[in-house]
Formats: sequence, C-alpha cells, structure tokens
Amino acid sequence: MDFKLEVVVLPVSDADRAKDFYKALGWREDADFVTGSEFRVVQLTPPGSPASVIFGSGLTSAAPGSAEGLQLVVDDISAARSDLAGRGADVSEVFHDEGGVFHHAGTAARVIGPAPENASYGSFVSFSDPDGNQWFVQEVTTRLPGR
Repeated sequence: MDFKLEVVVLPVSDADRAKDFYKALGWREDADFVTGSEFRVVQLTPPGSPASVIFGSGLTSAAPGSAEGLQLVVDDISAARSDLAGRGADVSEVFHDEGGVFHHAGTAARVIGPAPENASYGSFVSFSDPDGNQWFVQEVTTRLPGR
C-alpha cells in the first residue's frame, strides 16, 4: 500500500494575503472554495511538486505562522535563491549546517555558503510567508540509494 503525501495545512491569518504571496512565488492555484463565512479552502502547489498546501479559514486550530521546517527540494540552490528573491521572498543566504547532516531549528549552527564540496542534501536557504510559516529549500543533486 502506497501512502503519498498530498496536502500540508498551513495556519494563516489572512487567506488572501497568503494566496497572493504563494502565487507571486509561482505556485499554481488549484482551488479556492468558500462554503460559508467560516470555511474556506485555498490550495496551491509549488512548481514541479506532487504535494500541495492548503490554507483558509476553519481548517486548523494551529496558530497562524506556527508551521516550522516545511521543506522544498531543488537541484540548484543558487538558482532557487535567485528565483525566490526575484519574486519578492525575503530569502536567506545559501547556508549549510555546521554538523553537516541537516539544518538545526531556527538559525542555529548555520554556516554561510554551500555545503563543503557541494554535497547533495547539504545546502539550504530559508524563507517565511507573511504569517511566519517557515520554509527550508534543500539542494539535492544525487539521491541516496532507494530514494
């Protein structure tokens, strides 16, 4: 039985502001359904992703901006950073973690610059949406066996 990640719910305070932000990043709008004054579902999909995000009203009790560690994967971290910055995102410099395995929470243990020898899985940038939901973009150039 396959279990495929389809949707991640983002807690936001203003669905229209979030929608404008993600659409400006080039994300595809898949749906915007309103079924009353208390329930709205907006679905957007990052370019090339099989999974989407949804947000709106009446979807989650999580505090707006409380999502941390959301992860996107690209094959060129410098190009991804340039694209995000060019689309208005306040994106970090390219960094790697001082431990070399995965990034720490927040900004702890960041070393500016790509991973040594441009190691696959090692370079990141980060950005947040208008509510503060935190995203990381990871460069993966060669997948680990079985992935």
